[in-house]
Amino acid sequence: MTITLHDLSKMTRDERDRLLKRTEADLSQYEEKVKPIIEAVRAEGDEALARFARQFDKSPVQAGEIAATEADFDLAEKTLDPKVREALEFMAVSIRRFHEDQKPEEMWFHEIRPGVFAGDRTTAIPSVACYVPRGKGAFPSSVMMASIPASVAGVKQIAIITPPGPDGKIDDATLVAARMAGVSKVFKAGGAQGIAAVAYGTETVPKCAKVVGPGSPWVGAAKRLLSHVLDTGTPAGPSELIVLADETADGRLAGLDLIIESEHGPDSSAFLVTWSRKVADDAIAAIPEFWKQMGEQRVAYSSTVLGGPMGGVVLARDEEEAIAFCNDYAPEHLGVHSDEPFQYLGRLENAGEILLGRHTPPTLGNFVIGVNHVLPTSGWARTGSPLTVYDFMKRTSVAYVTGKGYPELARHAEVIATYEGFDGHANAVSETRARLLRTNR
Repeated sequence: MTITLHDLSKMTRDERDRLLKRTEADLSQYEEKVKPIIEAVRAEGDEALARFARQFDKSPVQAGEIAATEADFDLAEKTLDPKVREALEFMAVSIRRFHEDQKPEEMWFHEIRPGVFAGDRTTAIPSVACYVPRGKGAFPSSVMMASIPASVAGVKQIAIITPPGPDGKIDDATLVAARMAGVSKVFKAGGAQGIAAVAYGTETVPKCAKVVGPGSPWVGAAKRLLSHVLDTGTPAGPSELIVLADETADGRLAGLDLIIESEHGPDSSAFLVTWSRKVADDAIAAIPEFWKQMGEQRVAYSSTVLGGPMGGVVLARDEEEAIAFCNDYAPEHLGVHSDEPFQYLGRLENAGEILLGRHTPPTLGNFVIGVNHVLPTSGWARTGSPLTVYDFMKRTSVAYVTGKGYPELARHAEVIATYEGFDGHANAVSETRARLLRTNR
C-alpha cells in the first residue's frame, strides 16, 4: 500500500484542477430509483417504512414498531457501556455550551434615522428531523451535533430518523444520546424512505419543516426530489480533510491526522499539503505504521483514499502555492500543523472548520470540542457554513416609523415607486396618505 505524492511543480493546470474534484456520486442515477420509494411512503405510511426496512436494511421491523418506546430508551440506558455514557455526557456539555454562546439575541431594534426604527426578531423554526446514518457504524455523535443545537434554538418538535439494525432495534448509544439531548421521538426510518416520512408524515412519524444531517446517495437523492416539500439544508457529502503543514511540523503527526477522515470510506478525500519535502517524506513513511494499529476495513478505506487520486500528499513549491491550493479546494476540515498556526489563519478563506495546532486533531472537533461536525463538503465551504443554531432559527424583519420620521421616507419612496411604475406603491406614500393621516389626528 503506497501513498500518492502529487508534486504541484510537475503538474499542468488541468492536472491540478483534477485534484480539486470530489468523489461525490452523480445523484441522477439514484433519483429514478428513489421516486417509487417516496410515492410508496406517501401512500402507505408506516407499512412502507417497515417493508423498506426489511428490504434495504435487512431488519425485521413491523409497521407498529417504527417508533422507539420508553422501554427501548430505558433498556439502552442499562446496557450501554458506562465509559461510552460518560464520554457522551462530556460531549453533550461541550456542544451545548458552544451553541448556547452562538445563539443570537432574540431581537435587535435600532433607530436608523430620526423617527425610523428597524431590526430583526429571531425565532425557532417549528420542527426538524435529524437524520442519523448507520451504514458504516453507529453515530451517536451525529445525534448530538444535530439535535442539541435545535434544542438550544428552541425548536418545539425534534425528531430523529435512523436506519434500524439487523436485530430490528436502534443502536443503544443513539437512544442514550437522544435522551441526553432531550429528544424522545426516534424512528426506525433510514434511507430515502426516512426522508419521505418526515416530508409527508406517516401514522407514526411526524411531518417536519426541515431535515438536517448527512446520509447516503439515496438520502441525497430523496432530499433533492423533496426540496419543494421541506427544507433540506446544506448538502453534506463524503468526508474530506486537508492538513496544511509548514516546515516546523512533525510529518508523523500530520500523517496521523491525515488518516482520520480517510477512514470514513473509499469515497472520502484527504490531502497533506506542504512545501517541506521532509514533512512529506516523514508522513509517507509513518502512515503505513499507523495502519498496523487499525482494523482491516478502516485500513482498506484509508489506503484506497491516500493511495488514489483523491488523497495523499500535495507538495507545493512554497507557502503561497500551498495556501492557494487550500482555498481553491475549500475543504470540510482543515488542520494547520505549525509551531505558529495562527500566522496562517488570516489567509485561509475557505473551510468548513479550521483546527489550529498539533493538539487539535479533527477527532476532537468531530466529538468533544463543541464545534459542529456537520460541515459543508464538495466545495460548499466557499459559500456555506457548518450546522449551527442559526439553521434552526429564522429572522423576521421588524420596522416602525413615527410621524416625525415618515415625511422624508415617503418623499423618496414615492420617487422610486413612480420610476419603477408602481402606481399603488406611489399612491400609498403620496399626498393622498398625508390627507388621510391628518384626518386621524
